[in-house]
Amino acid sequence: MVMPVSGWQKVGNLPADVTSFVGRRQAVSEARRLIAAARLLTFTGPAGIGKTRLALRLAAEVRRVFSDGVWVVELDGLTDEELVSRTVATTLGLRDQSDEAPIDVLLKYLADKQILLLLDNCEHLLDGAAILAAKLLAGASQLRIVATSRQPLCIEGEHILQVSPLTTPGLDGPSSGPLTHYEAVTLFVDRAKASCATFAITSENSEQVALLCQRLAGIPLAIELAAARIRSLPVEEILNRLNDRLTLLAGRSLAVPLRQRTLRAAIDWSLDLCSPAEQTMWSRVSVFAGRFDLEDAEQVCSGKGIERQEVSDLVAGLADKSILLREGHQYFQLEPIHEYGAQLLARSSDEARLRQRHQDWYRQMATQADGGWLGPDQLRWLARLQREERNLRAALAFCLTEPGQARVALEFISSLWNYWIFIFGSYTEGRHCLDRALALDTQPSRERAKALWVNAWFALRQGEVDDAATLLDECHCLAERLGDTSALACATHFRALIAFFRGEVRDAVTLLEDAHDRYRAEDSPAGSWMAMFHLVMALSTAGDHERADFYGAQCLAMCETQSSYLSKSNALWAVAYGRWLQGDQRRASALIGDGLQVMRKTRDVWGAAECFEVLAWIAAADGRFNRGARLLGAAHAAWRSIGTSISGLHLLAASHHQCDVLLRDRLGERAFIDAFRSGGEGGLDEAVAYALDEGTPPETTYSEHGADPLTRREREIAELVAQGLKNKDIAATLVIAQRTAEGHVERILQKLGFTSRVQIAVWVAEQKDSTRTQHHRI
Repeated sequence: MVMPVSGWQKVGNLPADVTSFVGRRQAVSEARRLIAAARLLTFTGPAGIGKTRLALRLAAEVRRVFSDGVWVVELDGLTDEELVSRTVATTLGLRDQSDEAPIDVLLKYLADKQILLLLDNCEHLLDGAAILAAKLLAGASQLRIVATSRQPLCIEGEHILQVSPLTTPGLDGPSSGPLTHYEAVTLFVDRAKASCATFAITSENSEQVALLCQRLAGIPLAIELAAARIRSLPVEEILNRLNDRLTLLAGRSLAVPLRQRTLRAAIDWSLDLCSPAEQTMWSRVSVFAGRFDLEDAEQVCSGKGIERQEVSDLVAGLADKSILLREGHQYFQLEPIHEYGAQLLARSSDEARLRQRHQDWYRQMATQADGGWLGPDQLRWLARLQREERNLRAALAFCLTEPGQARVALEFISSLWNYWIFIFGSYTEGRHCLDRALALDTQPSRERAKALWVNAWFALRQGEVDDAATLLDECHCLAERLGDTSALACATHFRALIAFFRGEVRDAVTLLEDAHDRYRAEDSPAGSWMAMFHLVMALSTAGDHERADFYGAQCLAMCETQSSYLSKSNALWAVAYGRWLQGDQRRASALIGDGLQVMRKTRDVWGAAECFEVLAWIAAADGRFNRGARLLGAAHAAWRSIGTSISGLHLLAASHHQCDVLLRDRLGERAFIDAFRSGGEGGLDEAVAYALDEGTPPETTYSEHGADPLTRREREIAELVAQGLKNKDIAATLVIAQRTAEGHVERILQKLGFTSRVQIAVWVAEQKDSTRTQHHRI
């Protein structure tokens, strides 16, 4: 016979919240939908992600539906799977006075009960929990079960909800609005206030709080442990000590289980769930700096006890246990879990071998991509390399710091020359890496010759013509000494660009034709295409439009034949540049528009900057002065973002300067500055949308009778200035950095032509009076 422990049976044992529940609205809503449709819902996710707290919140919100209560069964203290059924029975208050098995006792009791059973922390007793859940669901028709586990129970009818990290500045897209819109920040502030009542986000610590939450990957346990440190350490100091976050984040209340008192203990628990082979794989995948796919893991992590064909199952096992997270076909780790794995790898004898294999794999990838530049796989290679940015950077760092790897570094960096700006966004970084590698390996070699002309190309893209000339002189001498005809072709080509940028257009054409012949002799279609691309520009500038059109058609035809759409977008710009010089502005605009569509998708900032320039010149010639100023501003922002100045690009700089002078004269200095700054304030997507006239309203400029010259944020700050707030107070009110507030105030003064904050206050008052008058007239 089954009897309650006492004469009065409780209706559930759901604990009351001790601390506030933060965020997770979407997750709670989805969980409610799932539990309404399914009888078993399992919350999965890595250590410290908040599975239990989310399950308890769900239980609290649906408890009224279950007339016989919500019952929480804590399994983390159990080590014997045979005791799972008995623990559930004890939690329900059942006392067995017969020889029946606990599962039979439970089935009899639950047969007509409307109960929600929450099985918490099932991962270390997976078989026992799964068997119990399956039997209870089959025998008790009104029963619902919610489980929390680092891996699914894998039984029929199970629905799985993967618990994600809290939303975090920098991890969930560009930060905008108050920091407290992000769940991770809200949780940190809430728990920090509990630890130190005077804590608040200020202009001095707001960026540090955002970065702290980002470095803790939005993991609630890690954030709560960090917030508890506020009693003794300022945010900046906590942030500085995060290099060993697993040790720092400790010392939680004794009221919580041991495994939740430190971040390390929580992750140790996950390690204990893994087989020895899975533990080894965990340490090995930590060599990846970012995301990786199964092929990457097979190439890098196999060997020395793990066969390549075993990698798939081991990676799947780590994903099942929430050590690896999956998005599409790629895997990744949250930072604290990655750090834990890296420490495992460092303690092993295998770290050097793994880092070497990692470097070899990504160097091989870069070499293959270099060979596929002008071909049908161009965009595929570009997308893959962009996804692999962090791994490529880690592999490059290894060969630049590991003894004996300098020549490998020369080859590695040089093979990425076409893709560099798309991956890393800065030619300055590329030149820095090449300078280091060239200094480490000074011996004559083909790798050094290529690195010299690649470095010269990077310098030219930054407008550093004299630096490029020095590098090409050395490259030419070395290539002749080695008989390296490929490097000689490239050195000739880029010497032509130096002549072009210096205004020596006829010399540039001669050298480009020589380079084109050399590339054809080398059977290098990519080199031939690039020489013809630059011939279009040089011949157009020289006024030889017939030959420019011929080479432009050849460029476009090669792109079509090879399905090289990225190269085609650049060829379209070169042809458009020629059309502009001929005065065919309409055709030039159309060609640029076609190219910009591709450049937006590929994040071709250089190409987009060139397009913005020519479109600005066209707008100025058409009398659309405000549009011209905005496009010049967009071009300026694009050039600056990749470390390039238009002043070094001689012929482009001349047209830019003429356009600049015309627009300042026609608009007036203040209106020009407003439009120019407006064009550079958005990102690439916004600038391209404006350039393509994709529904972007025309910008207004300030005049005595014009519209409001301030942006929404600037007006907000102007009103705070009018209230008498200083920059520090404005920053605290809007939760922005003080220097950001200062910059806004300076721009307001400049836009309005004022010299004091008092003038701003008067202007705000006048604007309000004007608004009231208009309303009164209406």
